[in-house]
Amino acid sequence: MNDFYSLKLLDRMEGLIRRTGVDYRTLRLILQTKLTMDGRRTPTVMAANRKDTEASSGSPLRVHWIYLLFGLVLIPFVVVKGSYIFTMGLTFGLLMFLISTTLISDFSAVMLDLREKNILHTKPIDKRTLNMAKSIHILLYLMSLTLTIAGPSLLVSLFSQGVVFFLLYGAGIILLDCFILVFTALCYLVILRLFDGEKLKDIINYVQIVLTVGLTVGYQFVSRLVSFSLLDTSFTPDWWYYAIPPVWFAAPFEWFVGGNGNAATTALTLLALAVPLLLLAAYIRLMPMFERSLQKLAAEEAGGRDNGVLARRLSAFFCQNRQEATFFRFTWSMMKNERDFKLRTYPTVGLSMALPFIFILNIAQGSGGVSSLKSSPGYLAIYGTALLMMTVVQMLRYSVSYKGAWIYKALPLQPGALISRGVLKAAVLRLLLPVFAVEAVIFTVLFGPRIIPELGTALLALLLYSVICWRIFPQALPFAEKYEQASRKEFTGISFLLLFIMFGFGLLHYLSTRIPAGIVIYSVILAAANVWGWRSAFGNKTLQGERAAGAGV
Repeated sequence: MNDFYSLKLLDRMEGLIRRTGVDYRTLRLILQTKLTMDGRRTPTVMAANRKDTEASSGSPLRVHWIYLLFGLVLIPFVVVKGSYIFTMGLTFGLLMFLISTTLISDFSAVMLDLREKNILHTKPIDKRTLNMAKSIHILLYLMSLTLTIAGPSLLVSLFSQGVVFFLLYGAGIILLDCFILVFTALCYLVILRLFDGEKLKDIINYVQIVLTVGLTVGYQFVSRLVSFSLLDTSFTPDWWYYAIPPVWFAAPFEWFVGGNGNAATTALTLLALAVPLLLLAAYIRLMPMFERSLQKLAAEEAGGRDNGVLARRLSAFFCQNRQEATFFRFTWSMMKNERDFKLRTYPTVGLSMALPFIFILNIAQGSGGVSSLKSSPGYLAIYGTALLMMTVVQMLRYSVSYKGAWIYKALPLQPGALISRGVLKAAVLRLLLPVFAVEAVIFTVLFGPRIIPELGTALLALLLYSVICWRIFPQALPFAEKYEQASRKEFTGISFLLLFIMFGFGLLHYLSTRIPAGIVIYSVILAAANVWGWRSAFGNKTLQGERAAGAGV
């Protein structure tokens, strides 16, 4: 194992640690093992790019370039002089978002780890040593993450704002780390006390999805935030400022650097100092309860799971055959319950909902505001929803339980059109239609009722696009391959082709609006193409392709 630089720094405090009653040799060995295992873990924001041949090495102190890149975004905020309560409030707000979501997504497995209990608690190791190892491990990760994100802006602040600003910024970052860590742990404790372990696992999974989507689309709004921060230099304290933690940590800059030491900034500064320390004291007191509550994670959810009534009713209505209905319900259940599928697919759900509104925002800024949208063709941005089906259709072939695909050969199934049609219908009904419905409602509010027929036409195009995606991607049995194969090179060319097809549908829709009664003609053509496409797409070629895929299971 590597002798990490962080452990060498820790060696200098060996005497102090030993005075607390901790076995330092055992502590160091545990930390060395933990850091080595961390180096083999892929960060959540990189999860989609993993390959089965990759085996990263290092420690949690290695700098992830993507975190450093987002840290560079903070530099303009610390350079601007003026309304520090506003600029530094934005800075600490971005820091809080980046650090907390990354901590939850990538390090929850450490904070909530039960495996070490089965290994280390059976050994003659003092509990004080185990707790110290866990605390130092989390502290090392949080410090490395914070230095990566806040380090560039912290260094720039020393030269642009002076020593006082630099010291306040450093102290604020430490208090922010304390606040995030303790607040996250206490939230876990509340969830564990109120719900079972499965609910907590689902919440962590959804936070991972939010992180991926947030980092992907967040850069779209950074330039707008910077320009807004430069224009607004006034600060009028309101009561709700006291409920926003980033404002607490920004108040000392307004007081000591900006010279605005009124009652509001004094009170906010006291909150920035007192709340993290009080939360830390509460966390230390509740630590035994937290460790006991972690045992809930070892138990599977006893009740509250989906009973499958909705899937059965939908399959009875939309499926024409018993086998097709069976695979409809199977696919519905897998998309709902498999966390790896949701982690790799649901970010695209968020992107397919966010990207159309980013396009609309750009249109509104360029044409004079939201009121100008009602006469624009910006509603065609809803075709961005097609990105969802392009990803979902590809991912339906993968599963962490791919070894269970032997069941396809053991059961008396007839591979072919019935399986494919049931799988694709489940994907459309569970993912595409809900996302489209939400966007359609918002688009109707923004563009007016006039676009309702246009939205119907777009839905017909998206249904046809789903069939095209299914036919263009290589055929395979559902959930029968491992995720590591998702990065196969042939899928890159297919994805670009499907993107051109998506833009083609949007262009045809726009051209049809330029012709009298063109949208009606285009809708009729799309309806006929859907009938033909759904019937012909699951024919003999699909049957042969799935039989070949089944032979390799």
